[in-house]
Amino acid sequence: MQELFQQLANGIAWGSIYALIALGYTMVYGILRLINFAHGDVYMVGAFAAYYIASATGAGGARASLPMALLVLLGAMLVSALLGMLIEFFAYRPVRRSSRLTALITAIGVSLFLENAGLRLFGADPKFFPQLIPPRRITLAGGVIVTNHQITVVAVSILLMIALTLFIQRTRTGKAMRAVAFNRDAASLMGIPVNRIITITFAIGSALAAAAGVLVGLTNPKIEPLMGIMPGIKAFVAAVLGGIGSIPGAVIGGLVMGVSEYLVVGYVSSTYRDAIAFVILILVLLIRPAGLLGRNVAEKV
Repeated sequence: MQELFQQLANGIAWGSIYALIALGYTMVYGILRLINFAHGDVYMVGAFAAYYIASATGAGGARASLPMALLVLLGAMLVSALLGMLIEFFAYRPVRRSSRLTALITAIGVSLFLENAGLRLFGADPKFFPQLIPPRRITLAGGVIVTNHQITVVAVSILLMIALTLFIQRTRTGKAMRAVAFNRDAASLMGIPVNRIITITFAIGSALAAAAGVLVGLTNPKIEPLMGIMPGIKAFVAAVLGGIGSIPGAVIGGLVMGVSEYLVVGYVSSTYRDAIAFVILILVLLIRPAGLLGRNVAEKV
């Protein structure tokens, strides 16, 4: 039983990271009906932005502290938010009225561009992320051992998810985002600046991906330019599992993905850790294509 609780604790921490990335997928899809396959690479850029900000400010090592970690986190989120806005403006806005296949190919092209640009700028060798917070092991009830980094990951993820929910439900911009997601043309006729709302959506989703990149750097301090490929795919599966377009669904899907991974590692084999994502995707498409919290919507052809 202790082994089960240990794997659940590890899975919840890792699933929180998947949930943050999945939120970006589901927000963009909810408004544009576009799968932003470059989102995993924005997560990679966020991790590298945090690495270079930490190096420039001297965060980590002797200066490791929570305030310095927050400074690095906010800086990385800002960099990725700006990157998301640039991607939307230069890559996706010109093809917004084109076919979905055109937008899909554009998303794949942006992903490949970011990966190769990362290899060129950052180098192919892995970088070791600085210890922004001094590591410490904590023993919970039942003999479950977690680290303060894992607790930080879960706490920061919960705070960001709550902040996103409050922003969407309580602010004028959040209400405008819901209106654009419901009907873009009608929202435009009602005076809502659709282009600005879409840009804000990309900025928020990209910032959340950057936060995930920083949190990964805390728990797994090795980053490289291709680190966003597999987490991006798994986060997409998490968004589909929860019901793409549903923010609570993205959170649930991320947690299910993380827990499933660690259960497979603990009770089957670490060899199948990545395969479980595709097994879950196939099962969802066969049993409930709309996802756990998604709704089947009839589309006019």
